[in-house]
Amino acid sequence: MRITLLLVCCLLFISCYTVERNCSDFKTGTFEFTYVVDGIEKTGKFIRTETLNIDYYDNKIDSASVRWINDCEFIQKAISPKSMAEERAIHFKILTTTEDTYTFEYQLAVKDEFKKPRIEKGTAKKIN
Repeated sequence: MRITLLLVCCLLFISCYTVERNCSDFKTGTFEFTYVVDGIEKTGKFIRTETLNIDYYDNKIDSASVRWINDCEFIQKAISPKSMAEERAIHFKILTTTEDTYTFEYQLAVKDEFKKPRIEKGTAKKIN
């Protein structure tokens, strides 16, 4: 009986935990992120408005349209794709937030029924 009561109490405390998500704080602004290319960690930057995302990485500039689904999810699509792969829209979801960072996951917006979905995660830091 004691063990059951203790187990129930533990489950109640664990179920009360909620992840902080103040997604609206990260809808617009200037952000930094790190990424790895050939084992080398690099830093990129992007500027996001309500409808546009401009990426600066590896001395390149890339622009994409942004369409918000809700405060924590949006679809991003390249404005001038240079390949078939770049034509595919990407679905982003903000998972957690802190005062100046957010953790997100992203995947292709349209699922390929013959491939397992590839979901990646990342963290961005708001710098302005």
